[in-house]
Amino acid sequence: MAKNPLRVLVTGAAGQIGYALVPMIARGIMLGPDQPVILHMLDIEPAAEALNGVKMELIDAAFPLLKGVVATTDVVEACKDVNVAVMVGGFPRKEGMERKDVMSKNVSIYKAQASALEKHAAPNCKVLVVANPANTNALILKEFAPSVPAKNITCLTRLDHNRVMGQISERLKVHVSDVKNVIIWGNHSSTQYPDVNHATVTTSKGEKPVREAVADDNWLNTEFITTVQQRGAAIIKARKLSSALSAASSACDHIRDWVLGTPKGTWVSMGVYSDGSYGIPEGLIYSFPVTCEKGEWSIVKGLKVDEFSRAKMDATADELAEEKTLAYSCLN
Repeated sequence: MAKNPLRVLVTGAAGQIGYALVPMIARGIMLGPDQPVILHMLDIEPAAEALNGVKMELIDAAFPLLKGVVATTDVVEACKDVNVAVMVGGFPRKEGMERKDVMSKNVSIYKAQASALEKHAAPNCKVLVVANPANTNALILKEFAPSVPAKNITCLTRLDHNRVMGQISERLKVHVSDVKNVIIWGNHSSTQYPDVNHATVTTSKGEKPVREAVADDNWLNTEFITTVQQRGAAIIKARKLSSALSAASSACDHIRDWVLGTPKGTWVSMGVYSDGSYGIPEGLIYSFPVTCEKGEWSIVKGLKVDEFSRAKMDATADELAEEKTLAYSCLN
């Protein structure tokens, strides 16, 4: 029996990531090959013409799963009855801007969008924040949409998770699908901690720990970590534009696993509201290893944390606490 279409909101839809993301959603990459979708695209007034151009292209591509397109600059119309919201729109940091300036612009954007989602989205709408600072934007959204359950508001660290998989597969010369259970802890920033201590790789001789297969602790504890932390900057240097294709693809992975479930024995990384697990303070949106089943995520419990990891996990939590304080100071 044909499924009813789900409504998916993409904010900042005329931008680079939006342009890469909307065809992926329309092709079923996010919600599955048998799930029809209606796309809601929101952007700011100066981008209205470009947004209409994206709508024209979506019509021209004749996607079988795409049952409708709403392209608007009105946040209420954009949020109406949406089941999934991917928040790509935000204020990017420009040269010479202080962190506080960027934070205050984003706080006002996310405050406004939070109240529109709360009032107009479908019940149980799943929210993914992509725009930086993603963890703190998600936290602001949660604060200003109190009736939306905290478990429904997440941020994207799957891009970092996938970057780890890519780095390990390149190093070991294996296919990326043979690597599993890497972790991103903390903030989607250069303090994030990419952790392979629990990861495994499938080789011709069976499954073995990544650390054992790499057999170079020095690389894993230094260069590997900084490569992942600085990968976004490296792409900007190479493309003169920030990563869009990989961000869009990772956003699809995040929502797909959340809605359809993670494979048995596998976890992924998601920025979620901390419940105090692993000694991370409650009240932060922090990236943890999670499994998903029946549309709900759960933090993977009981993983052993060594001293090196502890210090890295705490450092990124400290940065998130600072960002939270900065965001709240912008509200007053």
